[in-house]
Amino acid sequence: MTRIVPKLTLLAGVALALAGLGGARPAAAAQVSVGVEVGVPPPAPRYVRVPPPRVGYVWAPGYWRWNPGAHRHVWVGGYWVRARPGYRYVPERWEHRGRHWHLARGHWVR
Repeated sequence: MTRIVPKLTLLAGVALALAGLGGARPAAAAQVSVGVEVGVPPPAPRYVRVPPPRVGYVWAPGYWRWNPGAHRHVWVGGYWVRARPGYRYVPERWEHRGRHWHLARGHWVR
């Protein structure tokens, strides 16, 4: 009985490792989409001085984020995003859709 347990443990570990490899995808193929839609338009964007450029980074400007608990928009300051060669960063923005406003999250485009 004591010899069977280590063998089963090893077999289970190998099976889990192989299962993980079989479903592996390149990082670029993974996508997550989260949408925010509200009936209140965002305030005008704030003017903020962009800091000096940083090598290897792209500046993502600030934007208004909807805070459902407070029932209002809250300003999120700009931040640096690590550059991706061959891609262009599209920052967060609000889009008017019918009677609602939809927050399009920042993302990379080839």
